[in-house]
Amino acid sequence: MTRSVRVAKRLIDLCGACLGLAITLPLCPLIAVAIYLESPGDIFIRQRRAGQLAPSDNPTGGVPRPRFHEFLMLKFRSMRPDAEKHTGVVVASANDPRVTRVGKVLRRTRLDEIPQFFNVLMGHMSIVGPRPERTELAEQLAMAIPYFEERMRDVKPGITGLAQINGARGETRTINDMRRRIELDLDYIRNWSLWLDLKIILLTPMRGFINRQP
Repeated sequence: MTRSVRVAKRLIDLCGACLGLAITLPLCPLIAVAIYLESPGDIFIRQRRAGQLAPSDNPTGGVPRPRFHEFLMLKFRSMRPDAEKHTGVVVASANDPRVTRVGKVLRRTRLDEIPQFFNVLMGHMSIVGPRPERTELAEQLAMAIPYFEERMRDVKPGITGLAQINGARGETRTINDMRRRIELDLDYIRNWSLWLDLKIILLTPMRGFINRQP
């Protein structure tokens, strides 16, 4: 991306985040109350996520280990407060038993991601881009799946993206689901344009929220 294109994309991010917050902020108190009444605990969660690909240190030679810039991603809590007490960090699965009843609604409608507009304002994320993986898992996935780390090269992670509007969100059923997400993320990077970003933003309310995998 040229400097002018980066500036244009950042302006889209700022405008999109401000508009998104203006529309969704009235819902936040209701969401917070619903979360707390069902399972008292933190309303928000802050997860370490892998952002853009960082330069790899390779002092011993051999295959360089991918590294990612880390940031704290904000979300409304959709799982039990002790969801990772016994399992540690694991990839969320379809029909994950740790998800609460309120959490199922939030995840299906993607209202759990409202706080990520603040991540966009802070410059950690973009409105459109590949979804960021948990930092604890990203390096393992990069070593196991070819080209995994390339999806985050020179691009910020996004709230929505080409994978999301094509039904591939975060819940993973098989390794093929993960590969499908990576293929779509790489297609986004190869074919990137401001027009593609605007198209994804316009399609997200219909295809990203409604016509996606449960």
